[in-house]
Amino acid sequence: MKNNVIISVFLVLLGTLFVQAQEEQIHKEIEKLKVLKTEITQQEKQALKEEVEAINAKLEAKLITKKEADELKGEAAKKRALNIENRIAIIENKIALIERNKGNVLEVDSLNYKTQVQIGFGNEDGDNGNLFGIRINNNPRRSKIKYDRRTYSDFVMAIGFNNAIIEGESFADTPYKIAGSRFFEMGWQWRTRVFKHSNWLRFNYGFSFQFNGLKPENNQFFVMNENQTELQEFDVELDKSKLRMDNLVFPIHFEVGPSKTYKTEEKIRYSLQDQFRLGFGGYGGFNIGTRQKLKYQMDGDKIKDKLKRDYNTSNLIYGLSAYAGVDGMLLYVKYDLNPIFKDAAVEQRNISVGLRFDL
Repeated sequence: MKNNVIISVFLVLLGTLFVQAQEEQIHKEIEKLKVLKTEITQQEKQALKEEVEAINAKLEAKLITKKEADELKGEAAKKRALNIENRIAIIENKIALIERNKGNVLEVDSLNYKTQVQIGFGNEDGDNGNLFGIRINNNPRRSKIKYDRRTYSDFVMAIGFNNAIIEGESFADTPYKIAGSRFFEMGWQWRTRVFKHSNWLRFNYGFSFQFNGLKPENNQFFVMNENQTELQEFDVELDKSKLRMDNLVFPIHFEVGPSKTYKTEEKIRYSLQDQFRLGFGGYGGFNIGTRQKLKYQMDGDKIKDKLKRDYNTSNLIYGLSAYAGVDGMLLYVKYDLNPIFKDAAVEQRNISVGLRFDL
C-alpha cells in the first residue's frame, strides 16, 4: 500500500513537470511570434519609406509628374498596408493554433523555424530528447545553404626529364644527357578556394622534396676545383655518372579553371573531376644535400662510389613553375632562377619538364 502511494505521488509530480515544461515552451513560442508581429510592421514601414524616397527622386529629376508621383505613393502605401495586414494575420493564426492545441502534440512553423513539443512516457529520448519522454525540438526550417569547405589537401608527385640552361649556349649543346637526366618530386599541398561563393580561382600552397639529377655525357664527372665545379673526363670507362641535388621547397600557385557544381537545398559542393586546370606560381626553399654516384670497373672489380659533398651547389633554391591538365594528371614545368653552382664562371640553371599527379 505504501509503495502504491509513493508511485502515485511520483507520477503526479512527473505529470506536473511535464505540464510545466510544455507550458513554458508554448509561452516562449507565443512571445517569439508577438515580437515577429512588431518586426513585420517595422519592415513594411521601412520599405514604404524607401519606395517614397525613390519616387521623390524621380519627381525631382522630372522623370514623372507630381500627379504620377502621388499615384505611385498611394499604390505603395496601399500595398504595404495590405502586407502588414496579411502577414500579421498569419502570425495571429499561428498564435491561435498554439493556444487552441495546448496539451497535445503540436507542430508550429513560425516562418523561420519549426518547433515541436511532444510529451509522453517511454524511452524515445534520442539526440533531441529530454528526460522522461519530453521532446522539444527547435530545428531551422529555412537554414542558409552550406557551401563546400574552402580548403582541401592533396598528395603531389611529379616525375620527368631534368637538364640545365647554360648561359651563352644553346640547349642543344648541353653536356648532360637529355633522356638520362631526370627529376622526381613528392610533397603535400593545400588547395584553398579564394572566393567564398565561387571556385574558379584557387590558391595552392605546401611543401615538396625535389630530387634533380644530371648525367654528364662523354664519360665525364664533376670535380671541385677550389670555388669552381667543373666537368672532367674520368680515367676509365664509366658505367654511370650522376649528380643529384636534393631540395626542400615550398611551392605557391594560383590555379584557375572550371569546376562541377553539385547543389541541393542544403549545400553546394565543387568538384574538379574531369575539369581543366591551369596553375602558375613559384617556389623557394633550401638545398638539403648533394651527392655524386659513379659506377665503373677496375681490374675486373665493379666499383660504386657515392660522394656526398656540396659541389658548390646553391644553398637557396627559388624558381618559377607552372602546370596544366585535366583532373589530377598535369603537364609540369619548373625552372630554377638560382644558379646550380655558386660563383661559377658560366652560370647554369636547372630546368625540369614532366608529369605531375595530384592524388
